[in-house]
Amino acid sequence: MPLDQQLTLFEVPVHAAELLVDPGADYGEVFTRRWVVDLILDLVGYTSDKDLAASRLVEPSCGTGAFLVPVVERLIASCIAHGRDVSEMSDAIRAFDLLEANAGRARKAVVNLLVDSSVDVTDAEALAEEWVTTGDFLLSSQEPEAADYVVGNPPYIRLENVPRRTMEAYRLACPTMRGRADIYVGFIERGLSLLKPGGVLGFICADRWMRNQYGEDLRRLVTSRFAVETIVSMHDVDAFEDDVSAYPAITVLRNGRQAVTNVVDTNETFTDRSAAKVRSWVNSGRRRTVSTSSYEATRMDGWFEGGDLWPTGSPAQLAAISELESRFPPLQDPATGTRVGIGVATGCDDVFITSDPDLVEDDRLLPLLRAADTVSGSPEWSGSFLVNPWNGTGLVGLDRYPRLKRYLNAHERRLRSRHVAQQRPNVWYRTIDRVDQNLTGRSKLLMPDMKASAHPVLDDGHYYPHHNLYFIVSDSWDMEVLGGLLLSDFANLFVGGYCVRMRGGTYRFQAQYLRRIRVPDPTSIGARDRKALAAAFKTRDAERATGVATRLYGLELPAV
Repeated sequence: MPLDQQLTLFEVPVHAAELLVDPGADYGEVFTRRWVVDLILDLVGYTSDKDLAASRLVEPSCGTGAFLVPVVERLIASCIAHGRDVSEMSDAIRAFDLLEANAGRARKAVVNLLVDSSVDVTDAEALAEEWVTTGDFLLSSQEPEAADYVVGNPPYIRLENVPRRTMEAYRLACPTMRGRADIYVGFIERGLSLLKPGGVLGFICADRWMRNQYGEDLRRLVTSRFAVETIVSMHDVDAFEDDVSAYPAITVLRNGRQAVTNVVDTNETFTDRSAAKVRSWVNSGRRRTVSTSSYEATRMDGWFEGGDLWPTGSPAQLAAISELESRFPPLQDPATGTRVGIGVATGCDDVFITSDPDLVEDDRLLPLLRAADTVSGSPEWSGSFLVNPWNGTGLVGLDRYPRLKRYLNAHERRLRSRHVAQQRPNVWYRTIDRVDQNLTGRSKLLMPDMKASAHPVLDDGHYYPHHNLYFIVSDSWDMEVLGGLLLSDFANLFVGGYCVRMRGGTYRFQAQYLRRIRVPDPTSIGARDRKALAAAFKTRDAERATGVATRLYGLELPAV
């Protein structure tokens, strides 16, 4: 069933939900600072100048009232401004918390606010009981598309740390919670299911779901049915009452069509004063970009589509990636016959890689190029060979190659102990990856996996790549011209935006990220630019390559 059809009401008996509470468990409670709450409420539009009594707000994990108290304050102010009776606002708020201790404190705070606003204590207590429910938001029975606002700070708990019975119930209720997800993924999914057309969700939670595999289904759901309206990255901001490392971001999603996305990247100096300026910038709709000492912001004409990873980077970098993706095809493209792949993984390099040219039959050895052989920018073969058990149709028969048979039989016990051999014992002498017989004699660009910047190397068809090298082959590109483009900072922009960087800022130039690089149609590049790119590639002149690429892309590259 498609995800957009799975957003239906999930009902569970109250007594079953109560059994999921463990008094000694860690419920991932991280309480949000007041100024951050106010920023989120402003960004979703829950402001007292509106007639808030005509809307409904849902708070999925209210704790002791970090969000609920400001929400009630705004509701009271709105009622006063619009001549409403606060005591009649029983439908205006729905807040949940799994723990009765938290819910009880939240109700008490609500009662105090209402009584201070001249609401009769009996009416105040009735409203607090109506507004605040002790229960599991993920498993509660709620009417879909009934909320105008869903706001809060979902709990931070990895799904595998939840009791098995609870985990199974969560997965059933929230199908986007795949793999080793955090349960905030389910809170986002369920929150979205409650939004009316035009309704808005505003959460502060970890942004890992945007860039990890477990967030794929949620990203697909968001981009297929909802609009990404604002993202404020706050990794280094003191946003919570406790000191936590949660990689938080404020994410505002709307039940509507995608339009402009406001992207803000903050640093450790971002405070309530900075938040006020961001709020003003978002609401004004003016000035496409803003850069201050505490944040950078830009408006993007849309957002990224599908379930693929959402890139990271400064707002300007994200805007550049988005624009390039909208105007240029990806590097891997059937139209140009361009393909990205990875070199061979053997599962036992000590056996399958040798420097002895007489070890087995000549046609069972392939000159193997490793990442260390590409440091200079040109192939400098170290003399390694791949002992190749494959031909054009599959694994070779060992009886046809007595020296190969003798050599592999001498290492049979070790080869059979590998996982790949245990899974397929009849082909115990295979390498993990099948060897592509056509790759050795073909011109190809090679990219080492881990580098501080793009490092394409041209092999004219003499070698086979090891698994720490990625290869690019094409039916249409002049490989030196393409090499010039991949040497430019535009390649770093894409790979840096999508990959998880290693310690020290090293990029991972893996196939999944290389495929995302956007390139012009090779036939659209004039002779002068082709010559310049090829020359830049040969001389390893990344600055010159970037200059030519800037002209071809028609985009000034932001700092990478």
